[in-house]
Amino acid sequence: MRQNLARRAALVDAAIEVLARDGARGLTFRAVDAEAGVPKGTASNYFAHRDDLLNQAGGRIYERLRPDDATMEAMAEGPATRARTAELVRDVVERVTAFRTGYLALLELRLEATRRPELRAVLTQRVSEDVANNVSAHLASGLPGDADAVRMLYLATNWLVVERLTLPDVFPEQQAGDLITSLVERLLPPDQ
Repeated sequence: MRQNLARRAALVDAAIEVLARDGARGLTFRAVDAEAGVPKGTASNYFAHRDDLLNQAGGRIYERLRPDDATMEAMAEGPATRARTAELVRDVVERVTAFRTGYLALLELRLEATRRPELRAVLTQRVSEDVANNVSAHLASGLPGDADAVRMLYLATNWLVVERLTLPDVFPEQQAGDLITSLVERLLPPDQ
């Protein structure tokens, strides 16, 4: 297998785009080569089989969704209030929906993971790490709410992202923001 890391990353990013546009059934080495703008046969030189490409895409989406250090520092600033928590949750929803193809590809991968144990293991690890990181960052920040409240926010906002990406007129942007505020106010204890 080839080891040019930049080329491999470009191919995995192309796979994410193909997954979002054409679904898991449309993910072929040829489609990835075309999306990446590389000669035919390139992807097959980097990935042993399609499952390898699916697993790599599952890991890469989370790398790209992870906020950079500056964003993490900015999120840690401000008062530890319910209003600040609602603002942070809205920011996360906006950041995730901005990577539309990544999240749509992730939905495709989640469905594919029901049939592929290795992909299920990759996604289970990445999602578990994401949830644990969200919980620990929230608790360390001093924001109101316990670990279960953070997990409930995580679950509710993930479905809100699905709605915003697939059927955006169900909960238009303003209503989605208002729902986040209401959710935070109902789940977290009042400010002290």
